[in-house]
Amino acid sequence: MRNCLFLMIAILTGGCTAAETTSLDRFSQTGRLVALSGADAGPANACIGCHGLDGLGNGAGSPRLAGLDAGYLERQLEAYGDGRRAHARMSWIAGKLSIDERRVVSRYYAAMPVPSRGAAGGQALALYHRGDPERGLLACAACHGEQGQGLGPANPPLAGQPPAYLAEQLRLWRIGKRRNDPGNVMLRISQLLTPSEATALAAYSASLPGGPPSPGPPAASPAARRGDPRSGVSGPPLHVPESARAAE
Repeated sequence: MRNCLFLMIAILTGGCTAAETTSLDRFSQTGRLVALSGADAGPANACIGCHGLDGLGNGAGSPRLAGLDAGYLERQLEAYGDGRRAHARMSWIAGKLSIDERRVVSRYYAAMPVPSRGAAGGQALALYHRGDPERGLLACAACHGEQGQGLGPANPPLAGQPPAYLAEQLRLWRIGKRRNDPGNVMLRISQLLTPSEATALAAYSASLPGGPPSPGPPAASPAARRGDPRSGVSGPPLHVPESARAAE
């Protein structure tokens, strides 16, 4: 009788252990766990620490991830991992995540809802919606949408991002620290803008109401790279007058 009892306990215990392991394995594949735990990057580097439980960013230097295209987010993690986006902490975190972990955490944030916002006015309205043809400056709305909602998976939403984050990205493109726009479009735009225009555009873009990203063609292949890694950034910013360039 005792032997039968031990056998039944062993069978029941073994069955529970197997079920629990299967459950944990399944849970470990979810993007939520990566976001909450940091995966191999560790809890101190969990996504929620900077991007928040709601994926809306910390209001300072960390961007909104909620509602962005999953493929776009995954490509940004790849760019951090291979050095096309320079950020010491994000590069280290991206390097710790597997390809599958990058994919599931990107999908997790892409599925998050984004609260609606009301657009604010400002000096950057004309630049955002119409650009400046005399300088060859494209309108931001041409790629990011009239409401800042983003046009297709290659052009992310700007609405709802922290203004400080958007301004910092323009600065990084301007000095060549960010090099992951295959057409060099953002490089040229960032160098045509004055610093005050960039700051005003960041604030205006962040205040737009946004909405679901508009459909568009597939994003450029992550394999697309610039021929010259400097991308012309060794020269002076394009908005600087010729007289000032000669004096440098």
